[in-house]
Amino acid sequence: MTHVVGVDAGGTSTRAIAVDASGVVLGTGRAGGANPNSHPPAEAAARIASAITGALGALDPAATAACVVGMAGVSKLSDPSIAEIFATAWKDTGISPVRTVPDVEVAYASATSAPDGSVLVAGTGSIAGRIRGRRMVSTVGGYGWLLGDEGSAYWLGREAVRSTLDVLGRGGEPGPLARAVLTEALGPSAVDAFDPEARTALWRALITSANSEAPIRLARFAPLVSEADRGGDPVADGITTRAAALLVTNVMTTRESGETTPIVLVGSVLSPEGPVGAKVRAELTGIEVLTSTDGVLGAAWLAAVEAYGEGAPRPARTAENTKKEP
Repeated sequence: MTHVVGVDAGGTSTRAIAVDASGVVLGTGRAGGANPNSHPPAEAAARIASAITGALGALDPAATAACVVGMAGVSKLSDPSIAEIFATAWKDTGISPVRTVPDVEVAYASATSAPDGSVLVAGTGSIAGRIRGRRMVSTVGGYGWLLGDEGSAYWLGREAVRSTLDVLGRGGEPGPLARAVLTEALGPSAVDAFDPEARTALWRALITSANSEAPIRLARFAPLVSEADRGGDPVADGITTRAAALLVTNVMTTRESGETTPIVLVGSVLSPEGPVGAKVRAELTGIEVLTSTDGVLGAAWLAAVEAYGEGAPRPARTAENTKKEP
């Protein structure tokens, strides 16, 4: 009896599942984050190997018909020295060959069997991609915090801080979002007894606080924007509306005129319950819009298609392979 293995290797966690030809999950494995851009490559490779070994359990690695690893930061493997580190890790698991693909591809495959379509990702960063034959063939955005990431959690957080600085700098009264930003950045005392005469001091303190950390840390303010939007703050509503418009523009740029293929949404910012996700879906009315369920299921299904053909059943979600948020 053969089986396949699918892996979803992200920045904070790695999950693997072994699946038989009928789609039954035979085993699961977990490990820490394995993005080689944010973790030492040797550590990232070892974590993926550990998750694979955990998923295999007592299964014979040699009976693995295919293995697909969806990896955040997969472009790092274009460096031959880094690729060799991962090749050694695969050899240690006893599985060969192992196909590594961008995590976006397994996220897309988790939501649809359609070979062609588009994918829009908005988490800490953002990117849109055109999918052809279940491979991402072109992208829009995804340039990182310095050059892009429009509509991402980083972008939302940055806009929240900028809008707060604008209010303070122009002598305005901080609204719900601005007060939430000041509390998060400077502590409750910054707004408990707001003194108009202290605006300049708060303005300077917020700039100092934002610049004292890595820029990507601005993403922590994104939930404040969503919460304030739900509470009716017009500033927050304006930010989420602009975020949705930027994200929709990016994903529509990946599509041909009149294209009817699905769009798969991925990432916390695009959650159906969040204001950005809701606004994106509203702007995409008339297009089949799907939500990525679980990348590890998509990876396992891609491996199954590789091993058993297009008729391979999709793995079923179970309590063991359901994603647990960190």
